[in-house]
Amino acid sequence: MSTETIANNVKSIFDNSIQAKQDARDVLNSSITAAIEAMTDALKKGNKILSCGNGGSAADAQHFAAELVCRFERERPALAAIALTVDTSALTAISNDYHYDETFARQIDALAKPGDVLLAISTSGFSPNVVRAIEQAHEQKMLVVALTGRDGGQVAKILKNNDIEVRVPSESTARIQEVHLLTIHCLCDQIDNILYPEKD
Repeated sequence: MSTETIANNVKSIFDNSIQAKQDARDVLNSSITAAIEAMTDALKKGNKILSCGNGGSAADAQHFAAELVCRFERERPALAAIALTVDTSALTAISNDYHYDETFARQIDALAKPGDVLLAISTSGFSPNVVRAIEQAHEQKMLVVALTGRDGGQVAKILKNNDIEVRVPSESTARIQEVHLLTIHCLCDQIDNILYPEKD
C-alpha cells in the first residue's frame, strides 16, 4: 500500500469521525443535557457516580471517573466517582465465584446507595454484565445514564422512565466510541461549570 493511499485512508477516518459527531450533535443534545443535570443534582446531594463498561467502554468508564476525582480542565474540589472496572481482585473473584455477568452488579450491591447514579456504557447495548449492572442499580434505586449506539440493544429495553439513554446514531463501533468520549467530555465540562462556576 502506498504512502498516498495510507494518507487518504487516514483522512477518510477523520472525515467519518467528524460526520458521526455532526450527525449526533443535535440528536443527543437533550439527552446529554438531561444526564448533566441528573449527575450534577446527585453530586450536590452528596451522592456518587459509578461507571462501568467493557473493553474500550471500560477505558471510557475509567476516564470519566478519573476526570471527576482528579480534575477536568481547571482546579476544583474532587468529585465522587468510582469506575467498577479497575479492581482486578474483585473482578476476577466475582467472575470465578459467581459469573462474569455479575462483575459490576456485585460491586454495585456493595458500594451503591439510593440516589447514586450509574453511568453504563455499551456500544452494542447487549453486554450482559452491563445489563445486570443496570438491573442491580434499579434494585438500589439508582438513576441510570446509559451510553449506547445502534438500536440501543437490551440496555434500551430495560431502562426506566427516569433513566437517560444517550444513543449514538451510528452502526460503527469506532464512531460510537468516539462520540461516547466526546459525550463524557461534555458531562465533565458542564458538571464543573455548574458545581463550581468560574468567577468573573
